[in-house]
Amino acid sequence: MAIADAAANVFAAREQASMADVSEAAGIARATLYRYYPAREVLLERLWRVGLEDTADRLEAARLDRVPGGEGFTRAVRALVAVGDYFVVLVRERAGPARPDFDRRVAGPLLELIARGQADGEIREDVSASWLLESLLALVATVLPAAPALGPEDTVEAIASLFLDGARGPGSAQGTDARAIPG
Repeated sequence: MAIADAAANVFAAREQASMADVSEAAGIARATLYRYYPAREVLLERLWRVGLEDTADRLEAARLDRVPGGEGFTRAVRALVAVGDYFVVLVRERAGPARPDFDRRVAGPLLELIARGQADGEIREDVSASWLLESLLALVATVLPAAPALGPEDTVEAIASLFLDGARGPGSAQGTDARAIPG
């Protein structure tokens, strides 16, 4: 798993990284890397599968459907952040034949959480749930590789509050109306 971990780190940092970059980061010869992963696409598929399984397992364990919306978003972001570099690769590489697995196991629970938040008035309804989902995925996948030196919980809080404060409905008691202009 050390090769895959190094590869996930490299691809999260640089989407167009090469196999040479991966072998250098893993501290192995390119020939050794190619023995395990004969092509870049094979390695990316492995990282995608690990990311999918880990993300889906963590979202399921978070029991998003059993907590209020705000806590659900914090739990969801915590799960995504915990997957780390593999999640970044998962989001970037989610097109293709395995897309239904992503849609069912990752996007599905998150869309249900967003829809519940919209129904409860916690999340704005003037933006589609699918657009909000894409925003959340992009926010996490963009922040993780570039995150400042925050601890894991501070990173979770920063991402969750940034997403929720921008997505809260105007009538939500927990949010502020950013459109209000002081007199």
